[in-house]
Amino acid sequence: MRFLKYAAAATLMATAPLAAAQQLSIATGGTGGTYYPYGGGLAELIGNHIEGYEAVAEVTGASVENMGLVWRGDSDLALALADTVYQAYNGTGDFEGRQLENIRALASIYPNAVQIVTLADSGIESLSDLEGKTVSVGAPGSGTEVNAQALLEANGISYDDFDPRRLNFNETADAIRDGDIDAGFWSVGPPTSSIMNLATTRDIRLVGLTQEEIDKAREAEPVFAAYKLKAGLYEGMDEAVQSIGIPNVLAVSSEMDEEVAYQITKVLFEQTDELIAIHPAANDTTVEFSVESTPIAFHPGALRYYEEVGAEIQDHQRP
Repeated sequence: MRFLKYAAAATLMATAPLAAAQQLSIATGGTGGTYYPYGGGLAELIGNHIEGYEAVAEVTGASVENMGLVWRGDSDLALALADTVYQAYNGTGDFEGRQLENIRALASIYPNAVQIVTLADSGIESLSDLEGKTVSVGAPGSGTEVNAQALLEANGISYDDFDPRRLNFNETADAIRDGDIDAGFWSVGPPTSSIMNLATTRDIRLVGLTQEEIDKAREAEPVFAAYKLKAGLYEGMDEAVQSIGIPNVLAVSSEMDEEVAYQITKVLFEQTDELIAIHPAANDTTVEFSVESTPIAFHPGALRYYEEVGAEIQDHQRP
């Protein structure tokens, strides 16, 4: 598999001028989402602050694919939506019959927001208005599709009720702009570049959810939570829009060296300002958010860091 690479070479320390740095791979998502720039920022943190290591962010099909990459050892770290991580860890949903028992978490890093986007003059103003339309539900194997399908099915809408297209973020934005589809789903940390670019060329609308629709989604997927998209998030978005959010998890294999896992977790929370400078989603990268939101067991190296800083770990977060 060929990956685009977003950089991060560590400068070798003077104490070991001839030693080659060990490279870690970070499975992210498409270039139009948040995973790729966030993963690139994390790669820079690793290269700059962890002696003897460098890292590179890889473009992938996102959450579902990323779990397989970590499980097989093809990637060292991966960004994925909490419901996908939970399903992989427990062998449910898309991972029915193939439990990935070696998946562990370093942290939950920020919440995604499910964003349903259409053109302002499309006539689509509610979830039910998607019926009979052509709608992108996200790239194959992406957390966006997992979230879209869960939200729709919880509210009585199946793929049989509309024409589903499986497009990545940039493809979805282009198809909406060109009139090839009527609406599209994003499950990503807002604001995201592909929607921002679309909003500069077309008048868009973000479709809000009712409280009843949110309640049904949360009943089906307990990792969902109500999330309000702020007014002004995108050009022409004059009012806040109610949606749902879901945490993003930084996952690794249980086989990762404990000291490496500890160092990555420490850098993540103690050099966060460098990540915020790359993407505003990192404003939510806090110890508090992580221990409140992570749905699976932490890696022992991450646990060591949380215990050092006095975080209260939940029972299900211990291996």
